[in-house]
Amino acid sequence: MVARSSPRPSARTPKVRKAVKRGKLAPRAQARGIGAAEVALALEDPAIQELAAHVRSLGGVPVGAYREPLNGRPLLLASLPLGAVQPTPFQRDLSPTHARRLAEKMDEAGAFLDPLIVVRGQDGGLWTPNGRHRLAAAKFLGLRQIAALVAADEALAYRILALNTEKAHNLKDKSLEVVRMAHNLAKRDPSTRESAHAAEFEAPELLTLGLVYEELPRFGGGAYSAFLKKVDRFSERPLAVSLRERQGYAARLRAIDARVKQLVEALQARGFRSPYLRNYLVARINPVRFHKAKKGVTTPAMPIAQALTRMHAAAQKFDLASVSNRDLAWVAAGAESHE
Repeated sequence: MVARSSPRPSARTPKVRKAVKRGKLAPRAQARGIGAAEVALALEDPAIQELAAHVRSLGGVPVGAYREPLNGRPLLLASLPLGAVQPTPFQRDLSPTHARRLAEKMDEAGAFLDPLIVVRGQDGGLWTPNGRHRLAAAKFLGLRQIAALVAADEALAYRILALNTEKAHNLKDKSLEVVRMAHNLAKRDPSTRESAHAAEFEAPELLTLGLVYEELPRFGGGAYSAFLKKVDRFSERPLAVSLRERQGYAARLRAIDARVKQLVEALQARGFRSPYLRNYLVARINPVRFHKAKKGVTTPAMPIAQALTRMHAAAQKFDLASVSNRDLAWVAAGAESHE
């Protein structure tokens, strides 16, 4: 199997990014994790015995067990029939092109070396939170069995997004996966607070963008991301309630974007051909574009409902005559330097 990409820089802390940039990464002053003598785990151990029995009941074969070195979580290495494993229901959509390419490379290498991460699902089956494309590739190759690391901790399925490096998430992938995760959690426990799942969701704006993408798959979320980062925050309300509230935010964003599309078309009719028209217009109607966050301050630049109202009003009264090629050139230069 081809090597998997390295973790995304955005998932690293500033200190880690700086160390990596210098080509070195200093270890922590104090060692963490379990010792070598604690890693080995027998299949008969009570910590893994029940999970091993469950794997056997599904037609799988436990191969071995160990405790993962960071927190000592028991893991089972097993061979599983393909039909026993399904992707998590909130996972991003499958890319058939990527799965087929992956299968071709595996076939060329003559080996399937990267086990799936698998957890027990709500229905008693087995879920893979980060192996959808490898699972599809295995089916394409016609494999009967697949190797997997099986964890008894179902909560791991909701924490795997930050560790997923199989195929880099773009903003749409990540937003849809986060909002599907939120829908699933809200069904399981409608009273759980949205903020209690901040680690799983990573960023509040992903929830809002995900709800937009569900209704508008071709939405250009990247143009609105900077705006939402300044005004969107995790809610202390129950997740089921906060999602209904975010549906309203998403509807307003779709309305704003519909107006932005009208403005783009009008500018194109006037001869403007810049690929940055949408980004330029969104920046112009952004009510918090000049707001600079202070270090350590987490309060939003403006309440999101108020910000969306002002943004919508600015879009409706936008003056096309105020747009110049010089302004667009500055936007293009800024985008290129950012890239």
